[in-house]
Amino acid sequence: MIREMKIEDYQGVHDLWMTIKGFGIRSVDDSKEGVERFLMRNPGLSVVAEEDGKIVGCILCGHDGRRGCLYHVCVAEGYRMHGIGKSMVVYCMERLKAEKINKVSLIAFTQNDIGNVFWNEIGWTKREDLNYYDFVLNEENITAFNQ
Repeated sequence: MIREMKIEDYQGVHDLWMTIKGFGIRSVDDSKEGVERFLMRNPGLSVVAEEDGKIVGCILCGHDGRRGCLYHVCVAEGYRMHGIGKSMVVYCMERLKAEKINKVSLIAFTQNDIGNVFWNEIGWTKREDLNYYDFVLNEENITAFNQ
């Protein structure tokens, strides 16, 4: 079942994140408080996939009024290749479109082979015409990658 993510789903979502090899978790942004702040800023946009009472997929989805963005797109390994990821993306895209958002972006690590194949297969375009830059405002927001 695909449905809107609520803060009550946080523990199940976090548990899923911790099973995804190479997944980056930020100490502040991905804390319960950080996710709650994100969900409140972007009501009704983020999604979870649930099977037998267990969270098996999720997307954090938001926008700034101009461009939408998908974050932390993942599906549990045993549930991949069943259309769950695509269904979650469609859910998010429909909600962004309803909010008059015309363009959506995401970041996929270059070494995320499974993710990059997925995005290409469902019609997303890899941009070659720009560079992506970061500037860290909070040095305490440390990213740890799952092994």
